[in-house]
Amino acid sequence: MTGLVHTLSYSKSVREVTVAERASKVLSVSVPPDLARDFERLAEQQGRNKSELFREMLRVYQAYQETGRFEILQRYGAARARGLAIEDEDDVERLIQQARHG
Repeated sequence: MTGLVHTLSYSKSVREVTVAERASKVLSVSVPPDLARDFERLAEQQGRNKSELFREMLRVYQAYQETGRFEILQRYGAARARGLAIEDEDDVERLIQQARHG
């Protein structure tokens, strides 16, 4: 149950303890006051609460990071293709056949 918020409720008449789990975690971050105002204004303009806006910002940032990794791999692959004189799909097929049949 790591990372979950636990709420205990106790009823004397029934003598049972109920644990309600929340599938979210409260984060605390420090930002300059002007950035905090911008964030709050943006959330209000978007009609979202700050948690929703933060989650969306994190998803966008993760996609941005993934795009960067893809572009690095794409540049690497293009350089390797140039080194092997690969210009089209036929060249790829030819190299695959050569590798399979020695």
